[in-house]
Amino acid sequence: MSLATAPTGVGLGLRWDFLEEFLEICPPQVSFVEVSPENYMRRGGYYPTQLERVRDHYPIITHGLTMSLGAVDAPDERYLEDLDAETKRLGTPWHSDHLCFSTAGERVLHDLLPLTHSQRTVEHVSDRISRVRDRLGLPIAIENISWYAHPGRAELPEHELINRILDRADASLLLDVNNVYVNSLNHGFEPRQFIEAMPFDRVVQLHVAGHTRQENGLVIDTHGADVCDPVLELLELTVARIGPVPVVLERDNQIPPLTELLDEVERLDEAYRRGLARRQKRQDARARGEGNAARS
Repeated sequence: MSLATAPTGVGLGLRWDFLEEFLEICPPQVSFVEVSPENYMRRGGYYPTQLERVRDHYPIITHGLTMSLGAVDAPDERYLEDLDAETKRLGTPWHSDHLCFSTAGERVLHDLLPLTHSQRTVEHVSDRISRVRDRLGLPIAIENISWYAHPGRAELPEHELINRILDRADASLLLDVNNVYVNSLNHGFEPRQFIEAMPFDRVVQLHVAGHTRQENGLVIDTHGADVCDPVLELLELTVARIGPVPVVLERDNQIPPLTELLDEVERLDEAYRRGLARRQKRQDARARGEGNAARS
């Protein structure tokens, strides 16, 4: 699968909790599935076999969890070998991972921790992305993360950090709309302005999920609740600006019955279609204006 033939519409992050039921009904409202290859690499038997059944019915996009692009040490070569084999087996058009670090030496920290917003980070992560892309022979997309405290003094705003890395590495962006919204609540900025500051021509995919608010007011990106209306509105705005890229619903905690997840997929699809309609309306108005100018 190439970038040109990548899926569009609304897809679902595949989870073991509903894998069997999903395969029983192969829901038509799901356009594709997103898979974290680390959950299947180095495994044999049941789960890889089930994943091959999924591949027979749906396009698959891979999304990584453990590349730790910002870590001091480069990814382990055996990990890259296994990842290379799995991404090729699944036929993903690109592979994505998070703009973060999640390892320290041989320690796996089991969290997506923020990097310093600095030119040094730009250079380090960009070089790491380029090497991984060459190793896998795949386009690499980075995802903006939710973060709760910056390590030290920030030299750059987050949107500029992302833009510089994408330019230097010639990489793609997986834009997580919910992460933008969560960060906007915790750090006090306007989420629409952040979206507008993103390089739309580099966005290949969108994520949406749910979050929770703690008693102290801190908003946590839990992937454990329904997508709220403000995030749906932000999704619609983003699709109107970017166009028909694949959108993934992520749910990792308090996973409801599959029927409820599919209802949410349909809600997302409605917002997605509204965004595309707004985009088309804007394009039609621009074409009419250009046509009138040419005739005048």
